[in-house]
Amino acid sequence: MKVTVGMMSLWLLACGAGMGWAQDREAPEEIKSLYDFTLNDIDGKPVKLEAFKGKVLLIVNTASFCGYTPQYKDLMALYTKYKEQGFEVLGFPANDFGKQEPGSNDEIKEFCTTKFDVKFPLFSKISVKGDDQHPLFKYLTTRPNPDFTGDIQWNFEKFLISRDGQLIHRFRSKTTPVSEELTRAIETALRAEKPADS
Repeated sequence: MKVTVGMMSLWLLACGAGMGWAQDREAPEEIKSLYDFTLNDIDGKPVKLEAFKGKVLLIVNTASFCGYTPQYKDLMALYTKYKEQGFEVLGFPANDFGKQEPGSNDEIKEFCTTKFDVKFPLFSKISVKGDDQHPLFKYLTTRPNPDFTGDIQWNFEKFLISRDGQLIHRFRSKTTPVSEELTRAIETALRAEKPADS
């Protein structure tokens, strides 16, 4: 009898785990738009990405101790230059590559503000790759676009989002924020008309 109960318990656990796995797998499919996501900012306050509707966005996975970390300076230059035209940079710290973002959200915020005077929105640290990948980055890395899809390879990859929430370009880490390729893409996106309901 004990064996039967034990086997039944294992079966129920397995079914429960399987159901959880299925729900996790299905959750991203329920997302119809970038604007369906809500994430915590660097201070732990929930932010609906819908708040950025009608703006051109550059979404970047960041890290404080990476060879590409100086790109924060260029990201701030972009943000300053284009902000009044409806442009936002959204920074998502992640510790997925080389353990180059080990600190707490408070430490990340202090580093970014004191070292690079970052004023664009920063979000709480999340995972952008692997088994615990945040659904936002699962969404972004699988969306069709003219460049490429698939896993993020390193810190400071960049996703350019149109005013209507579509992924229109994707850039690897080595493409600097102030490169001609990226700035030209931003300017083209900014010239597009705002959606009627934004």
